[in-house]
Amino acid sequence: MEKEYKMSQSRADELQEELNYLKTTRSDEVAEQIKVARGFGDLSENSEYDEAKNEQGKLYSRIAELEEILQHVVIVDESSNTDVVAIGCKVTVQDASGKTMPAYTIVGSQEADPMHGIISEESPFGKALIGAKEGDNVAVEAPQGVITYTVLKIER
Repeated sequence: MEKEYKMSQSRADELQEELNYLKTTRSDEVAEQIKVARGFGDLSENSEYDEAKNEQGKLYSRIAELEEILQHVVIVDESSNTDVVAIGCKVTVQDASGKTMPAYTIVGSQEADPMHGIISEESPFGKALIGAKEGDNVAVEAPQGVITYTVLKIER
């Protein structure tokens, strides 16, 4: 089974825009770098040429990655108003000691940014929260053991 990449429509649009940029503008820039570097002489000892070819490899790799993601993207409907945690929800939890944590936004793996409270639904914390309702206790597997949180608030 192919991997699905769950994300919002806006994130899918951003990735499509990046792909278009890489295939057109950036591809032309790298081709020009290679052309200029070829003019420097012997290719076996030409570091500019090697660097330009490495850049071209990175570019093709990123293009292939974006094409794979966009081919298997699943757009998440963020407008549904349910009382359970799902992708697109902002969730406020409290730990076992009663300390309220900052709100976390649950997103698909391609949009995650844990340093800014944007958690992937594939992470241990995200997996534990998906499907929970306000007032539910969820257990999260952590390196130091199981941590229990209580879901305080779910927002769309």
